[in-house]
Amino acid sequence: MGLPDKKEVYTYDDYLNWTDDQRIELIDGQIYLMAPPSRIHQQISGAIYIQFANYLKDKKCDVYYAPFGVKFTEKSEKDIKTVVEPDIVVICDKSKLDNDGCKGAPDLIVEITSPSTARKDRVEKFNLYEKYGVKEYWIVEPDLKIVNVFALQENNRYGRPEIYTEEDKIKVSIFDDLSIDLKDIFS
Repeated sequence: MGLPDKKEVYTYDDYLNWTDDQRIELIDGQIYLMAPPSRIHQQISGAIYIQFANYLKDKKCDVYYAPFGVKFTEKSEKDIKTVVEPDIVVICDKSKLDNDGCKGAPDLIVEITSPSTARKDRVEKFNLYEKYGVKEYWIVEPDLKIVNVFALQENNRYGRPEIYTEEDKIKVSIFDDLSIDLKDIFS
């Protein structure tokens, strides 16, 4: 079929009715095509997911990996114009979960950059996640083997990032006793 007919603003209803095999995200009603992830991207995503999943076993929060839809809206579900598929999400408020994914801000989001997504992850998604109150946002840069971690401050803005290299452990701010060892992620 191909992409939908050209519109100025797309909605969640449009998103649900696309039948193309192309993976698409909507941000403020605009289409963003998603390239298939690389092998390294998948290795890093899997390694991060495993550490979260092991920690969260028998706890109140859940971890999910892409493709997993996260819908943001300020109004009703009919007005949703933003649906993204972060690489990894942690959700502690189970009332946000539905059969299609999550409605509202997850507690933590991890995005793993690629050359085609780096700008979107650093700008559009950064602003989106800050606006809707994602408590912790990680931007993983595989080529540089670094992770930028943004934590939502009291003023509901992200402060300066904590920057971690492959030799570091990330203290996950939304949990008192979880650190993610980056040697296991980037090896």
